[in-house]
Amino acid sequence: MSGRAPVVWVCIPTYDEADNLERMAGALSAVFAREGIDGHLLVIDDGSPDGTGAIADRLAADDPRVHVLHRAAKSGIGPAYRDGFRTALAGGADLIMEMDCDFSHDPGDVPRLVAAATDADLVLGSRYVPGGGVSDWGLVRRAISRGGCLYARLVLGVPVEDLTGGFKCFRREVLEALPLDEVSARGYGFQIEMTYRALLMGFRVTEVPITFSDREMGRSKMSRGIVLEAATLVPRLRLRLGRGRRRASGA
Repeated sequence: MSGRAPVVWVCIPTYDEADNLERMAGALSAVFAREGIDGHLLVIDDGSPDGTGAIADRLAADDPRVHVLHRAAKSGIGPAYRDGFRTALAGGADLIMEMDCDFSHDPGDVPRLVAAATDADLVLGSRYVPGGGVSDWGLVRRAISRGGCLYARLVLGVPVEDLTGGFKCFRREVLEALPLDEVSARGYGFQIEMTYRALLMGFRVTEVPITFSDREMGRSKMSRGIVLEAATLVPRLRLRLGRGRRRASGA
């Protein structure tokens, strides 16, 4: 980045987020202005029937730093992010962020993740390092989330506390190096796979504490199918990618 301020693109996949998108765009714009961040917002809309795409188009018409990628139909968060990453890279992004539209991720935390990318290749907004946490969750949901992260960490053998979180900041070099076409996960297992692949390739990964809040408006996209995909993905990743690592090291 040659000593200049990085160009930051925040990628937000949307499906029926008409209640949240305009508020989120305004909140991010305020953060960018206050912190002096050269920031852009990329809305990746999967044909939302509630008009989210039209709202995104209106925002983009009013602000050249808002961009919209329309996809024909809902096909999973993994494919949406992959398409968004390619768009951000083509747009000249130095740092590419993942973020939810429903305010479960605090826009005010964006500058901390950007700052941490000075010394790391991939920054994870982490619920499970000291200082991080979740709010508005019951005991069962907390146990499922924490247990899922622990399960993935143990099976994959990686020193990351929050493997399933979706608040991330990638340096462009990471996304240019990762074989995005080979990333198979479509649901939230995508978060596990991207971090695991980055670690296997030797990129520096760090965790920044955040507090995750449950959405206030709209409906959660989580489902049993998404949880099952993530659970079965983890051992497959270890067998497929971990085997390649062992061969490369001669183990």
